[in-house]
Amino acid sequence: MQQPIGKYRWVVVTLLFFATTINYIDRQVIGLLKDNLARDFHWSEKDYSNIVMAFSSAYAISLLGFGRLIDRIGTKLGYTISIIIWSVASMLHALATGTFSFGVARTALGLGEGGNFPAAIKAVAEWFPKKERALATGIFNSGTNIAAVVGPPIIAWIFSSYGWKEAFIWTGALGFIWLIFWWWLYEIPVKQKRLSSAEFEYIHSDTPDVEQQPNAKAGWKRLLRVRQTWAFIFGKFLTDPVWWFYLFWIPSYFNTTYHLNLKSSAIHVSTVYVLASFGSILGGYLSGWLIKRGMPVYKARKTAMLLFAICVVPVFFVRYTTSIWPAVWLISLAASAHQAWSATIFTTASDMFPKRAVSSVVGIGGMAGSIGGILFPLFIGILLDHFKLLGELNTGYNIIFLICSSAYLIAWFVMHLLAPKMKFVEL
Repeated sequence: MQQPIGKYRWVVVTLLFFATTINYIDRQVIGLLKDNLARDFHWSEKDYSNIVMAFSSAYAISLLGFGRLIDRIGTKLGYTISIIIWSVASMLHALATGTFSFGVARTALGLGEGGNFPAAIKAVAEWFPKKERALATGIFNSGTNIAAVVGPPIIAWIFSSYGWKEAFIWTGALGFIWLIFWWWLYEIPVKQKRLSSAEFEYIHSDTPDVEQQPNAKAGWKRLLRVRQTWAFIFGKFLTDPVWWFYLFWIPSYFNTTYHLNLKSSAIHVSTVYVLASFGSILGGYLSGWLIKRGMPVYKARKTAMLLFAICVVPVFFVRYTTSIWPAVWLISLAASAHQAWSATIFTTASDMFPKRAVSSVVGIGGMAGSIGGILFPLFIGILLDHFKLLGELNTGYNIIFLICSSAYLIAWFVMHLLAPKMKFVEL
């Protein structure tokens, strides 16, 4: 009688989900309390912009650095270092006495938070066969949206009851609570005593023999010589900025276009994030389902990503909507498709590279996405300011939605040219 396959790998995904949720709750406190903080610290819009840029730049550098570090020291210790840094940095915001010290705390937060995705993707590669990796990634990646739904009421309650300093302290403390469970429950499969032999064999059922060569080098120079790395880089660079646009401009777009305020538009913004969570999970499931039905791994990933890219295209028609809810459904479809794309593109890194190089590749691609996330808002700001002066703000948004609607198809085409069959890289 065949021994039943265990489910401990889903405990690992649960840990990754809560870490990602905490990561995004910690980073969104400043945005939710912006008006109050600006009044207390006498910030101008430029001051606030500089603080955001400091975080974004530190986060981009951290993705690259943590990606390499985690491949060297391992997932368990690397994730631990990351969450300690970002949790301490989050709590240090409460000690800020001015704009400069607040900016220093924000920079430290960016340096710590960059370790989340390289560590999480590496953990998925360690704990899941290829046919389940996209689903596992989609589940933990949905934490980015759940944070946007549960974070605002939690932070608002702490702020109204105790003040803004406590909001940073309490949310920062969540990381240390998570760390207890991480050290208690996580080990790589070969060291995990709670793991059954049947589940261990299942996890490694499609592991290439090259994975057993622990001394092969996987430095940045070596990785940047292969086309598969550049496929991942361009895939992230062209699409990550679109997600940041949804995060930072959609509330304002709803308010200015449909004459709403922050309170009345809350239900519409929440709808986008809730549906995006389902997109992350269902999108991650699709390529795994195709693999189980016999489709080659690379073809399953590319078929799924092409479908997600097509699902983004209708966001272009937001410009023709005359009421709020049709716009919400179109943007929700695009945001859901992005999260499905994100879950799948992260998984391509573990498809194409040995486990010991996955964090480095994710870090490189993540940094490229963050650079795009810095440049695109600059372009958006210039564009919207220009058309605002002309009294044609909607024209500016129309151009932006055109870019957003086509970015994923362009990214898919570039990735296909660079890595048509996503061949495994033997380092």
